[in-house]
Amino acid sequence: MKDVLKFLIKSILAGIMIAVGGTVFLSLESKVLGAVFFSIGLFMIVTCGFNLYTGKVGYIFDNKPRYLIEVGVTVVGNFIGTNFVGYVLRLTRIYGAVSEKAVTICQTKLSDSVISILVLSCLCGMLMYLAVNGYKTVNDPVGKYLSVFLGVIVFILCGFEHSIANMFYFSVAGWSPKAFGYLALMIVGNAIGGVFIPLCSKAVKALEK
Repeated sequence: MKDVLKFLIKSILAGIMIAVGGTVFLSLESKVLGAVFFSIGLFMIVTCGFNLYTGKVGYIFDNKPRYLIEVGVTVVGNFIGTNFVGYVLRLTRIYGAVSEKAVTICQTKLSDSVISILVLSCLCGMLMYLAVNGYKTVNDPVGKYLSVFLGVIVFILCGFEHSIANMFYFSVAGWSPKAFGYLALMIVGNAIGGVFIPLCSKAVKALEK
């Protein structure tokens, strides 16, 4: 039980970090600068060892079935963390400005088609796997952190859908039944994209034998 609680806390902290990154993004007029500074969220998560769904889901097929429970707990914790910040911001002077931008962003997402959301979520999942795996496997310290920052910057500038970041945006803009439905689709899409490259790598290794 203690291990689950510890895991949940690390997941909540990851959600908070993503929400901080999202707040920076909503606060800046420049999308490029917003994307750059949003990266602080993933940077803090990987350096502090917090649990982020899009950083863990790509390793499902490298672990035992119980790993799925960890991934599920991570989603719950990320949801709690992002929504905590989203609702606490209502008590601050910056809420008016960030909520206005969040509403515009969320309206664009919710007016999109299901297939578009799924494709954009898959592509984001691929980038997040590469970013986190690059941090884990690249030995060069510059390359290690570049993988983190570039992965985040690119997914934002491309308009790909990150389920945890969207949890924060929806919490600021206001939840709706459709928002929850689209979020579920984004979670699935991030998972498909997250496992795509590692599964392809396994297939290549199998063919090389």
